[in-house]
Amino acid sequence: MTSGFEKELTELHERIEHLSRLYSFGEKSHEPELRKLQREFKKKSSELYKRLDPWDKVQTARHPQRPRAKDYIDYITSRFLELHGDRVFGDDKAIIAGIGFMDSLPIAIIAQEKGKTTKEKLERNFGMPHPEGYRKAIRVARLAERWSLPLITFVDTPGAYPGIGAEERGQAQAIAECIITIANIKVPSISVIIGEGGSGGALALAVTDRVLMFENAVYSVISPEGCAAILWKDQNKVREASRALKLTSKDLKKLGVIDCIVPEPWGASHLNARASARILKYFLRKTLRELLEVNREELLFKRREKFTKMGVFLG
Repeated sequence: MTSGFEKELTELHERIEHLSRLYSFGEKSHEPELRKLQREFKKKSSELYKRLDPWDKVQTARHPQRPRAKDYIDYITSRFLELHGDRVFGDDKAIIAGIGFMDSLPIAIIAQEKGKTTKEKLERNFGMPHPEGYRKAIRVARLAERWSLPLITFVDTPGAYPGIGAEERGQAQAIAECIITIANIKVPSISVIIGEGGSGGALALAVTDRVLMFENAVYSVISPEGCAAILWKDQNKVREASRALKLTSKDLKKLGVIDCIVPEPWGASHLNARASARILKYFLRKTLRELLEVNREELLFKRREKFTKMGVFLG
């Protein structure tokens, strides 16, 4: 546990880990105390995460142990076949795209993947896609439409990669084409903001029929650090920036930017990744059942109408 506001849980968590090891080695006398501490930890963690301010939510969304897209893909799908490359430049490992089965239903998946270990993070470019990543996403989205597969996307990125090479290879155009493609495919589509949704790099995968968001995820046009630097020229203003950006799931649900808040187990997904995946799978099943009953033309019309209404206010 690395965030400052989690310190009160750290000692309790370490005691539970110690007793769990003793119990696994056959010292059964520790079971009553272990169960008691587990109940206490569950209660305290739930209470703690309910009272987080927006900046604390940002830290939780960036937690190094938070489940990544690959974790969810492994849990909710079977026989997942990953497709590689954009057939123009190369393969971008910041984007995982392919086809699998959720229960018996074939689906297409496009996901932003940050990685967990230092090696994985470097390979995945910390979840910041290059143009070839977005072109790979376009390729799989078009396959989904051709084969009538529902599309599920996982959003978890600080933003698209802003390097010179990416700009030279058409980053802005790739993002724009990805937005247009996903917004117009004639199959049911769901996006899930699982951690950090940053700027157009996140929006490229989130122009879908339903936008789901984990309760401790964040979704914003810019990072709090970037906002603080522009508006106040002071990095100490990140808390004020976080509040002003309205980046939490509750704020975004109220504003109509997202459609559904997915609750997290024990207050935060990184405390129980498997339970988090199980909850998400329930919401995906429920949402897909609803979308599969809608005529494709009507689906497309409602999707376009939904996004064109955003940000429009009548005096």
